[in-house]
Amino acid sequence: MYVDGKLQIARGDLPVYLIPRMANRHGLIAGATGTGKTVTLKTIAQSMSDAGIPVFLADIKGDVSGVAVPGEATEKLTERLANLGIYNYDFHGCPTRFWDVFGEGGLPARTTISEMGPVLLSRLLGLTEVQEGVLNIVFHVADDEGLLLLDLKDLRSMVNYVGEHAKDYTLSYGQIASQSIGAIQRALLQLHDAGGDIFFGEPALDISDWLQVDSDGKGYINVLDCVRLVQSPLLYSTFLLWMLSELYETLPEVGDLDKPKVCFFFDEAHLLFNNAPRALMDKIEQIVKLVRSKGVGVYFITQSPSDIPDPVLAQLSNKVQHALRAYTPAEQKAIKAAAESFRENPAFDTAQAITELGTGEALISFLQEDGTPSVVERAMVIAPTCSMDAAPADAKSYIVANDPLQSKYGATIDRESAYEILNASILAAQEAAEAQRIADEEARQRAAEEAEAEKQRIAEEKQAEREAREAERQAEREAREAQRQAEREEREAARKAEAEERARLRQEEAERKQKTRLIDAALTSASRSLGSGVARGILGSLKKII
Repeated sequence: MYVDGKLQIARGDLPVYLIPRMANRHGLIAGATGTGKTVTLKTIAQSMSDAGIPVFLADIKGDVSGVAVPGEATEKLTERLANLGIYNYDFHGCPTRFWDVFGEGGLPARTTISEMGPVLLSRLLGLTEVQEGVLNIVFHVADDEGLLLLDLKDLRSMVNYVGEHAKDYTLSYGQIASQSIGAIQRALLQLHDAGGDIFFGEPALDISDWLQVDSDGKGYINVLDCVRLVQSPLLYSTFLLWMLSELYETLPEVGDLDKPKVCFFFDEAHLLFNNAPRALMDKIEQIVKLVRSKGVGVYFITQSPSDIPDPVLAQLSNKVQHALRAYTPAEQKAIKAAAESFRENPAFDTAQAITELGTGEALISFLQEDGTPSVVERAMVIAPTCSMDAAPADAKSYIVANDPLQSKYGATIDRESAYEILNASILAAQEAAEAQRIADEEARQRAAEEAEAEKQRIAEEKQAEREAREAERQAEREAREAQRQAEREEREAARKAEAEERARLRQEEAERKQKTRLIDAALTSASRSLGSGVARGILGSLKKII
């Protein structure tokens, strides 16, 4: 409740107020599960909003979104308010703006690689000093060559480019080891897998948009949906590291104001500090110590004060302690430490009271006007006028869809940057290489075709020579065969002539013999008739004639 320029948070024997001028001295809301921490968070946040103080809430469990819608006057709540002397309660929601790194449950919360810078990135990624130096060279090369580093693919492309051209940059920027390039790429791949490809980009979040008030002068409550985000510790740390750094570097020194410019609330703070990168721890400690003078208050909500590192815990002056249970020696020690952090009230034993507090009841000590802690008071926290539950999904969707900043952050912008330019250069080089390859291939093909044609010509000439020689040999064979045939025919003719001559001679011999026989027969016959002497004479004469 915002009453008479003060934030009325609870009522005990007396009302308990948080003075706006002291709200930037940071604070702590602690207590076991189910003791009312979230309700207290909403009460303080809504009171600040009513007082015109913008608020940032990290909504880890998804139940803080109820600040956007009015609460309901249930019988139990009405009775509780009546016991506190509060009647005719003005239930109303707060001007609320929902944000989500993934762009699902609210306006996208992004930043660019350039805004994060090489130093924060190196610390976040756990790079060595040498690797940080190489990453710093990558950023310098990008600046010198006019290559924008906006999203994660820009940086990964740039790291790859510098690694491939390391020899070209060594003399101007320093040694660039391939091992360091590989280590950086592996770290960036882990960040990509955690959701860094979504977080880094444009339009980048303008921190001043978290410092706005509505037309009635009420501060906006900026709710960051962290239900999914905390499942990626690396990305959660990345976002918080950037946010705290941007906040500290952007806001000017203002000294003491009548009320803070903005207050940040981190629910389930143990998730923030457990296994957090050293860079994030250092930045949180730095911010908590120094950001007060910039008009910023930081509040942590956790189960036990021991969840908060001592250097941070020492800076938390406004404290709300809900019940703690003491079942183990460690828990008893934690209760004792929590009790000793309060300015003692002689009316009760603080350590004992911590174990006896009921739901919604708390031990509270806020800074007074002079800056000193008030005596601890045991009081009932006043219920917020907003819903104590999560906002209905349709109501939340309506608020997000009709947010005036939707036109600024709703659509992702992917303008030409290092990735596109380097890829275009690579593509051009690839196209040139492909064109050269095609030309070389065509030249090789032509050379091969010419060689094949020459080979074919030679083969044809050899074939013609072989055919000519074969034709010549064939002609020679045919000539020889003709000669042999002629010789055979000549011999055959000779043999035929000889045979005919022999036949003629035989015929003549046969005819002669026939004539001789005829003569012999005639002589024989004549000799018989004429006498042997005469016959013999005639025969002898005939024989001589024959």
